[in-house]
Amino acid sequence: MQVESFFEWLGQALGSVIRFIVDLLSGLFNTLSHAGGNFVEGLSQALGMDTSIVSILALVVGLLLLYSAIRAFMRASIIGGIIWLVLGLWVLSWVIH
Repeated sequence: MQVESFFEWLGQALGSVIRFIVDLLSGLFNTLSHAGGNFVEGLSQALGMDTSIVSILALVVGLLLLYSAIRAFMRASIIGGIIWLVLGLWVLSWVIH
């Protein structure tokens, strides 16, 4: 009888620890998801764009093109920099209303 109550107690303790860890991680990921959603919503409102994944990807591509333009200008490649700059601004003009 003593052994059964020990294993029952051990099972309950282990279950309680697992439940605590699962609840903690669930709360953490829920908070991160909510924060990410609020960030995307605020970014899209500030830029005047949609919150779709396509708009976010186009924004990232446009910013990468502008970054490439800056790198080209720093290498003293004026023609390449102008091409990257025009492409970046063209993509960003699609996204931003």
